[in-house]
Amino acid sequence: MNKVILCGRLTRDPDVRYSQGETATAVARYTLAVDRRFARRDQQDAQTADFISIIAFGKAGEFAEKYLKKGTKVIVTGRIQTGSYTNMDGRKVYTTDVVAEDQEFAESKNTHSEPMPVPVSVPQSGYVAPPSASAPGFMNIPDYDELPFN
Repeated sequence: MNKVILCGRLTRDPDVRYSQGETATAVARYTLAVDRRFARRDQQDAQTADFISIIAFGKAGEFAEKYLKKGTKVIVTGRIQTGSYTNMDGRKVYTTDVVAEDQEFAESKNTHSEPMPVPVSVPQSGYVAPPSASAPGFMNIPDYDELPFN
């Protein structure tokens, strides 16, 4: 079985091209930065992410062109595909790519555009003060003297 599931951020906008022929097919290529779960202790300055080449064909390529951009966090499900070609120097170059079968957003659209709410600290007494109306992400709710139910 050849199945890959990755979660990471696009390092650049997808490069989308269309195949020649009777029915043009979208081919999107982009790189996904996937954080490593653990860093080695002896390599403090070592790279903490892997940069995986992704290829999306057809409808998946069109989706990438329309919705994905640099910095977008996505979950990609697909398969590993290896290949090779001879470069201009006459040397054989081996490639490894993930062919995307499914692409999903891994966070909401506004995650980075809105500031995070200010965390409320818990004093030792256990009482938690309500957030102020000016805190981002909260709205001011007026006090009511009478409730419409008992």
